[in-house]
Amino acid sequence: MNREVTLPLIVDDRGTLQVSAADVSKLLRTVGGRWVRLVESGEGGLDEDTVAALTIELAKLADRIDVACIAHSSGTTP
Repeated sequence: MNREVTLPLIVDDRGTLQVSAADVSKLLRTVGGRWVRLVESGEGGLDEDTVAALTIELAKLADRIDVACIAHSSGTTP
């Protein structure tokens, strides 16, 4: 299953971003990293392949957010 997710940027009426891309990206990467550490330590009964796949997708999503916000701040379309 390969679905695209559309990520609207949350901006005010002046075009100022209301959510820090760095914070959102960091959160997504932190969640993935935490899952990996749980698998490595043998805690939680998590499936290694599933965690790896989900962690990769979270990192891709974080990358897309970063690109969209960089494009927004530079006035271009990603």
